[in-house]
Amino acid sequence: MMSPGSREVLPGDTLGFAGHHLFVQEDLYLRMRLRFGVFELDLRAGELRKHGLRVRLQEQPFQVLAMLVRHPGEVVTREELQKKLWPADTFVDFDHGLNKAVSKIREALGDSAESPRFVETVARRGYRFLADVKVAEEVPVRSPELAALPHPVAEAGDRPDLLGKPGIPKRRPPSLVWKISALALLLLVAPLAVWKIHSWIRPSSAIRSLAVLPLESLSSDSSQDYFADGMTDELISDLGQISALRVISRTSVMTYKHARKPLPQIARELNVDAVIEGTVLRSGDRVRITAQLIEASTDKHLWSQSYEGEVRDTLALQNQVARAIADQIRINLNPQEQAALKTVRVVNPEAYESFLKGRYFWNKRTADSLKVALAYFHQAIDEDSNYAQAYSGLADTYALLGDWQYAVMTPREALPKAKAVAIKALELDSTLGEAHNSLAFCLDGFDWDFDSAGKEFRQAIELNPGYATAHHWYAWHLSLLGRYDEAIPEMRRAESLDPLSLIINADLAELLVLAHSYDESIEQSRKTIEMDPNFPLAHVQLAQAYLAKHMNEDAVAELQKAVQLSAGSPTSIANLARAYVAVGKRSDAQKLLSELKQRSSPSSSYAAEISVIYAALGDTDQAMSWLEKGYEERFNPGVLLRPGFDPLRSDPRFEDLVRRIGLPH
Repeated sequence: MMSPGSREVLPGDTLGFAGHHLFVQEDLYLRMRLRFGVFELDLRAGELRKHGLRVRLQEQPFQVLAMLVRHPGEVVTREELQKKLWPADTFVDFDHGLNKAVSKIREALGDSAESPRFVETVARRGYRFLADVKVAEEVPVRSPELAALPHPVAEAGDRPDLLGKPGIPKRRPPSLVWKISALALLLLVAPLAVWKIHSWIRPSSAIRSLAVLPLESLSSDSSQDYFADGMTDELISDLGQISALRVISRTSVMTYKHARKPLPQIARELNVDAVIEGTVLRSGDRVRITAQLIEASTDKHLWSQSYEGEVRDTLALQNQVARAIADQIRINLNPQEQAALKTVRVVNPEAYESFLKGRYFWNKRTADSLKVALAYFHQAIDEDSNYAQAYSGLADTYALLGDWQYAVMTPREALPKAKAVAIKALELDSTLGEAHNSLAFCLDGFDWDFDSAGKEFRQAIELNPGYATAHHWYAWHLSLLGRYDEAIPEMRRAESLDPLSLIINADLAELLVLAHSYDESIEQSRKTIEMDPNFPLAHVQLAQAYLAKHMNEDAVAELQKAVQLSAGSPTSIANLARAYVAVGKRSDAQKLLSELKQRSSPSSSYAAEISVIYAALGDTDQAMSWLEKGYEERFNPGVLLRPGFDPLRSDPRFEDLVRRIGLPH
């Protein structure tokens, strides 16, 4: 009896098409001869034939090939192969054995890992059989030599009269009833077959969100990882310009680099409909990008293609990949998006390489790596003075170097430089959403030109709606203006684009505190801590919500963790001092205040943090004095939103400071 959903498999049936296969009984499979290209796999005899001639293939490689051929178009994971073909009590080096078996298969098929026609390696997961597979005809395949000869046919008088023997029924010509029944069955089955093939070709459901998993570098030189990571970034950026498509940002997808997780699990964690994975091979001045689109829920392979060209044409190759993916998922592009994906940019190969290295180190987001990124972006500009993206990268770097989290440079030193190179980038290419975003950051955080900043943020989002950082920073812009009903949805949009970003998740929790949604903020902070218990800012935000709810002892515990995890960050120390005051430990708060003042310097005065502690201690004069110092240093006005300044809000001096900055009271 056949299993539910299975049917008899007939000669000529296609088992594999666009990632789909027909499920049949195990015993029926084992009696099959399956054909792909000029090859035939006889599962019963355990033989591989080419043009009817046997090809030598050892038993283990044969079994691996049989398992791949029986699931054409689908990923067969290394774990599935191990479970099926290498039992638990087999004491062998599985990885070595499987790699060797696949190598033998490719040798037998005349295939290659670099340009696969039959067996494709799926990075970090397993293998996929690419060719269509059909059930072979009942008549054995004949070799080319035999195929040229006529089939031997016995003369009528020489044939044994088998039909006349008792017990063997005579074959009768098909009756008219049988013909009518067959025609009726054909009419019933044909529409179903057409529908089935159509469903194989198209995605089974609409794709409105996807993740570009880190492209794997096929270079044996690990120092070339920056190139594959750069390709991943660019492809995310290209697809992120499509407003109808939610594309997961780099921060989140990079956590899956070298991870061996099933695609459906990754898709669930990122909440996407499909994933893109692929490889990058660079050889001298040539580069080849291979990408494949996979429907996440079914692990169904929808499309794959390779693109090859010179390094200077890399951006054009990436545009081709992005356009092909948009075509495959049937997404509607507006005229601006169509133009963006058709724009062919040719870059100086040396400048492009320096740019990729700059982005590679910028994405590490440490003080030391930002300094390295700064040098590479400058080098890219030296190599090509008209390279707009290099100026945009330089603007992003200066913006972070002057930010309170890194404090490598003072805002007065860093932010004007960031603004100047962002403007230069836009003079060269006004369509760079990242450059508009960097300019907006400077206008908000240093120039305090909030109207112009808002226009630049909106332009950045319009040009690149999938750029999570634009939504992230725009959310803070809206909060500066007191528009929390708009800021929180904007931050949630950033979170949906970059769900594993710790800073976006922590900032969402902070916005919820500012909007007085304390319980929701606590839930959000706990979610962030679950993602990474060692992320200090998540503990800071949880403590802020605890303080607002007068859960002061809990706040102290969280802030002590934050101070320890951050190696004594000024923000963590200032909030811990607030918590100490709340539980009556004023002397401990005074000690923390003295520590911060001793650490203060012209390059890092920690003016806002010191002011917060004075405000908690009730010394309003000193609190305002240090805030004026921060004002002279052009601090980021976002610090004034912090709950620690609530005791000062009714002070006329504070109101005047807010007015001078240009913020609504």
